[in-house]
Amino acid sequence: MDPKTSPEVLAAEVLHEVRQPLLSLKAWLQLVKEDPSRPLPVDVLLAQVARIEHLVNDFTRLAANRPAQRDKLKLHVPVREAIAAAQRPGSHTPMPELEIVFDVEVMGNLGLLQQLALNLINNAREASGPTGRVKVVITREGVKPALYVADWGSGISPELRKKIFEPFVTTKDAGTGLGLAVCRRIAQEHHATLDLALPSVVSESLPPSTVFRLVFDSDSAVAAAPRKHRILVLDDEAVIRLMFKDLLGKEYEVVEAATGEEALALLPGKPFDLVLADKNLPGASGLDVALEIRRSYPHLKLMLMTGYPSLVTAQQSVELGLVDYLVKPFDDIRVVREKVRAALSSAIPQPRKATNRRVDVYEDNPSSARPIAEALTLLGMQPQVLTEAKPGGSDAPAAVVMSWDFTAAHGADGVAFARKQAAGVPFVVLAEHLTMDSALESLRGGAAACLPKLLTDVKALSRELQWALKLP
Repeated sequence: MDPKTSPEVLAAEVLHEVRQPLLSLKAWLQLVKEDPSRPLPVDVLLAQVARIEHLVNDFTRLAANRPAQRDKLKLHVPVREAIAAAQRPGSHTPMPELEIVFDVEVMGNLGLLQQLALNLINNAREASGPTGRVKVVITREGVKPALYVADWGSGISPELRKKIFEPFVTTKDAGTGLGLAVCRRIAQEHHATLDLALPSVVSESLPPSTVFRLVFDSDSAVAAAPRKHRILVLDDEAVIRLMFKDLLGKEYEVVEAATGEEALALLPGKPFDLVLADKNLPGASGLDVALEIRRSYPHLKLMLMTGYPSLVTAQQSVELGLVDYLVKPFDDIRVVREKVRAALSSAIPQPRKATNRRVDVYEDNPSSARPIAEALTLLGMQPQVLTEAKPGGSDAPAAVVMSWDFTAAHGADGVAFARKQAAGVPFVVLAEHLTMDSALESLRGGAAACLPKLLTDVKALSRELQWALKLP
């Protein structure tokens, strides 16, 4: 989303865009009401309903700041659909002429490019009047795909040309001034430039008065199409695999596996970005698969699903570096989708080699801080106990130990704080009373482990910290 586009402007834009297919639906239904014997153009009406649905979905996407899906397509496809959609019942305005100089391909979203072309065509038809002429040209500028929409209307004044693409700027008495703003936003999403061109770009004996020009950055982008994220869903229940296919299939490439052995056989092929694995499987369990993935594919992101959650399994998930632990049945499948999106969009922390032996210990209870510091000292580390939520020094520590009960940053907030202070080195969460909540928040925050505070056995705590923080 353009950072300058406010929610109010986005809402106004979608209302402006929805108005056009609604007017078409209204016109057709009025004609049928006037003459019930008139055949109902079901395909036309369904196309308009589909367009409204697309506009609403696009608004939802923009509000969530998600990029539009783009695919390789011939530019003439959305342009022809826009020309067909521009016709309304009872209108006698001439059809726009279409000239294809080069049959170019672009990486684009079919619905959005149709919306852009339709807005430009409707603007041109309104500017040229009922007997005017509109011409659409698909061509190249050098190697870049280009689209021209020209009209022979009254033109645009020099003052207005400077701000014609701004929201709420219009040449029409009853216009909203949002159509061209929408067009420019769609152009920006496609890495394209939309502007006003010189009339001479269209070869005509009588030059047009106005030419809108859309130029894509380069047609080489077709060959460099971004790869969809690939997700491996491992579950022995076909209905769960089907659910994930429906839930995620539009955004990602979803591959299914019914057994752990089948999943492991798929991994050496094309690369995966995320594995969603059920814990309880016939043969190799989800944890077995996760362990093997950690050995062979250390940077592959993992989520575990289970209908039988346990603290032990949650701790094992933390230790394996899983990004989440999902409990079935899912309360809200939309939350699961957001967790998948968040996991795929998050960067993998880059490991950092420590330049000192300082361990920052965030613990404001002196009776707890003392044995933790002693346990780290046994390992040859230099513990620094901190009672405030602030960095331990100008240089980064070798590790961080975070108390779940730290007053200044408690629970999940403390985990997030510890992750920030660790900045590429391991951090551990210590909880006086281990719970599913503390284990899962530690897992989701990227902790190396969530351990009990073994305050009465310093040597045991020292061994646990050595293992969790991977200290020599």
